[in-house]
Amino acid sequence: MASGRGPTPEIGRVLAVMSGKGGVGKSTVSALLAVALRRAGHEVGLLDADITGASIPRLFGIREGLVAAAGGIVPATTSSGIKVVSMNLLLEREDQAVVWRGPLIGSAIRQFWEEVIWGELDTLVVDLPPGTADAPLTVMQTIPLNGVVLVTSPQELAGVVVRKAADMATQMRVPVIGLIENMSYLVCPRCGEHLQPFGPSHAAEIADELGVPLLGRLPMDPEIARLGDAGGMESYESRAAAAIAERALSLARTEQTRPMFGEGRRPAGRATAPAP
Repeated sequence: MASGRGPTPEIGRVLAVMSGKGGVGKSTVSALLAVALRRAGHEVGLLDADITGASIPRLFGIREGLVAAAGGIVPATTSSGIKVVSMNLLLEREDQAVVWRGPLIGSAIRQFWEEVIWGELDTLVVDLPPGTADAPLTVMQTIPLNGVVLVTSPQELAGVVVRKAADMATQMRVPVIGLIENMSYLVCPRCGEHLQPFGPSHAAEIADELGVPLLGRLPMDPEIARLGDAGGMESYESRAAAAIAERALSLARTEQTRPMFGEGRRPAGRATAPAP
């Protein structure tokens, strides 16, 4: 566990989940990883860095907002004890649009890292938005990371875009832990056959091309959608997600990247919610 004095967060591992492309289920994968790690006995936090398209609170059924305390911003907590911070927890309505330019988005992400009272965590999962622009850039420049987990789907277009995400991580000198293929197959409820609604898997060849491990493949499961819409993600049982989470932790670098701006620490001072 990393040590620190006063308001410095004590976080053992920081893993960023990145896709490059929207629609591959990256937030769902982030939630599944957090749930799997919590079930394994880890103290877990989940930072929703998708400022304009936040969805993590809905997946966990979190309705209470964030609270400002004397030492910083107090994160929300799921029923199993996962600490969550998300822009949606600062809005009056979850469908309220956040119409911000890049600098404000970057400022919000920095505050989520620097001013939140994360406490002692074994792992902090950072759910990145799609693309390779402001938000992922801010995370990689501000937060000390142990690595990035890439998420793709069987579609060839998703594979093309996830290569862009991998290239960004390389340019930013952030290690890529491995690749996850989401919605890889659909299990027929009658015969158990693995169907491929999005075409054959390209995960192994993409991982080989990128020179990273294939952490695993997750199925396309209607139960995930049902539980996610109902805020019951913590009720979903997934051996595949548990195995992927365990492998990701085992492959994550022990050393963290050095932030380009600041020390990646939460400074002492007053707590403020990101301003619109």
